[in-house]
Amino acid sequence: MIDVHCHILPALDDGALDLDDAIEMARQAQSDGIDTVCATPHIRHDHDVVIAELADRVSALAGELAMRGVDVRIVGGGEVAESALPGLDDAELRAVTLGGGGRWILLEPAPGPLAATLDAAVDDLTRRGFRSLIAHPERHAHGDLAGHLTRLVDRGALVQVTAAFLEHEHAAPTILDLADRGLVHILGSDAHSSRAGRPVALSAGLATLGRAKRLAPHLDWVASQAPAAILAGEDVSPPFPPVRSG
Repeated sequence: MIDVHCHILPALDDGALDLDDAIEMARQAQSDGIDTVCATPHIRHDHDVVIAELADRVSALAGELAMRGVDVRIVGGGEVAESALPGLDDAELRAVTLGGGGRWILLEPAPGPLAATLDAAVDDLTRRGFRSLIAHPERHAHGDLAGHLTRLVDRGALVQVTAAFLEHEHAAPTILDLADRGLVHILGSDAHSSRAGRPVALSAGLATLGRAKRLAPHLDWVASQAPAAILAGEDVSPPFPPVRSG
């Protein structure tokens, strides 16, 4: 399995507190059967993340994991806030593409209901040669969430949900409804620390996602095939198109 959304780089944003925390997060991933973790620090105005430093930070963490015998591959990326997008040039965006594949941006919606500004951000990325992976839309379950996500998928975006929320009694029904509508494509842990909050784990959420009949035959695509293609910078076409209401 591949985790495309994880705040594992130490002492950077609101993720791993220090190196030991990051190492333990990688151990969580290994225990869960995750072989690759995408380091996705926040790229937004309230976090002082220097994009030019990220490649060295990823390499340093990968080296520490190898020395400590943790068999998890760390690759680069970033969680780009839609509000930060206008201030980033194409080279900066390529530097935070998932896996360094040069194509896919993990795009964080603005707080509150999904808005037209997110559509504009997806369109802007498309014009600039990128594709969008929408992060954790279950946090924005207001109004016609399914309809809005359908429009974004029609624009070429894919949708990433948080694995741990599939174990949450309030969030799980929303995610499973989206899955049954063909609007869930990728799982991410969105883990921030080994010491509190969500673990670096996907397997339990993936098992719950299997309750959605539309996705049940495609769990390997969700957990491995699609994220591998994203990290490689390839085009990705879901094997299940969105269900259109009416």
